[in-house]
Parts: sequence; structure tokens; C-alpha cells
Amino acid sequence: MNDVTTFIFDVDGVLTDGTVHITPTGEMLREMNIRDGYAMKAAVENGYTVCIISGGSNEGVRIRLRNLGITDIHLGVPDKVETFKEFTDVYNIKPEQVLYMGDDIPDYHVMQLVGLPTCPQDAVPEIKNISNYISHRNGGKGAVRDVIEQVMKVQGKWMEHFDAKFD
Repeated sequence: MNDVTTFIFDVDGVLTDGTVHITPTGEMLREMNIRDGYAMKAAVENGYTVCIISGGSNEGVRIRLRNLGITDIHLGVPDKVETFKEFTDVYNIKPEQVLYMGDDIPDYHVMQLVGLPTCPQDAVPEIKNISNYISHRNGGKGAVRDVIEQVMKVQGKWMEHFDAKFD
């Protein structure tokens, strides 16, 4: 955890619980956890790179993430490995500096490339088997907050972040 400078998250099943509500007009609605959002914003404010790589594409998700200060949002991605390699090349990020949280088979191959593969408690068995850390929280229910908070605590940046904001 000491080497982590970058967090990459999937959306459905990680930032959400994987449930999609479909409106009569066909719009797909997702729920996101406010505490996950707070932790992502804290990570951005502390100089971590936060990136989203998702196969799904929903403009509401993009707007929510931008409002948290996340600028690297890759939605509708057919090949997560290719997007991961392009992203790390552009920012000169070493794979061992990356914590990636995924929950399902589309995350499998990219998770094999990173330094710290992680998953929510309710991830599929194949993803749990390759994860170095399995959160005690489910996707959309604080798993993202859990990993960000743990990394920032290990690196001495969690409470330091709040102390600086309230001085």
C-alpha cells in the first residue's frame, strides 16, 4: 500500500451495487455511495490520481465523477487492458503504483497487471481469487471508501487531510 499513487475503479458493482433501475424511457439509473464519493474527492485533493474505467456508459455517472474532481473517466470501454495501458503511459504511472478495484470478469485481465488488485466483498469468485485485498464492504456500499481510506492511513494522509482542511 505504500507504493500506491493511483486508484482505478470500475463503476457497476464497485461504485454501485450493480443494480440498474430502468425508467419507462429506457434511461438506466444507478445509485452511488456518498462516502465513496467523499473518499475519492479526498484522494484527488491529496494528489492521488483517480481514474474510472468502465464498460458501461452513462452521462449521469460522468457528471457525478467530474463533480468530485475526477478528470480521467473512461466509459463505454470495450478493452480495459488497452485503456489501462494508454492511461498509465500518458501519466507515466508504473503498474505497481496502481490499486485497481473490480468486481467481475471484465476486470480480470487488467487486475492481473496492477500492483494492488482489490475487490468488494460481493465480487465474483474469479476476481476474489486474484485480489490481494477483499474489502469487507460490498460494491456501492463503501468498498471504495474502504480501500482509499486504508491506503491514505498507511501513507499517513487520511487524518492529515482533514486536519489541514479545518485548521
